[in-house]
Amino acid sequence: MTLDQGLSGIRANLRNVAPAEIADVLVEHQRDLVGSADPAKFAGVGTTAAGFTLPDADGTAVSLGDLTADGPAVLVFYRGQWCPYCNLTLRAYQAEVVPELGKYGARLAAISPQLPDGSAAVKESNELGFPVLSDVGNVVARAFGLTFTVGENVRPTMAKIGADLDKHNGGWELAHPSVVVVDRDRVIRFVDVHPDYTTRTEPAQLLEAVKSL
Repeated sequence: MTLDQGLSGIRANLRNVAPAEIADVLVEHQRDLVGSADPAKFAGVGTTAAGFTLPDADGTAVSLGDLTADGPAVLVFYRGQWCPYCNLTLRAYQAEVVPELGKYGARLAAISPQLPDGSAAVKESNELGFPVLSDVGNVVARAFGLTFTVGENVRPTMAKIGADLDKHNGGWELAHPSVVVVDRDRVIRFVDVHPDYTTRTEPAQLLEAVKSL
């Protein structure tokens, strides 16, 4: 099963199990995100990424310099532990991407705005062997042009399904799910942004971006 097939299964299940009033709001929110996204704001290939240091799930400080010490860095921006699409994607990357990255000296790190406890839960529950970093306040995601604010009309519905971002993140700003590949000189070599958060970068596409460097 491909990652896309797995994500399609989650989408179908939402319609089958969620009350219509919840599913309708979430689907409309999904459409609004796609319609309002401005690709011109996203970090561009060929530009230089700003350095950063963020805490891993265990509190260890991890910098962009650490991630690019031996090769390119694969930065995976995701929404949080409450997002089933994110959890499935991270597990797929652990199984299909991480074992191949060592051939290229590359390292993968996942980044979200959730508080450290959430990052720890994601790492443990999905059995991830790569850094899971907390970008509280979206400082790094904003520098890559990936952030947006969840509309007030959607927040009560998200809270009902366990996605109260005041609780998980300390605020309602999120980053579009994205993969950014940065080379050893911190030059951005690949960017794939998904305003439709129910879709993600396929492992094969991600690996091809690393192999092409």
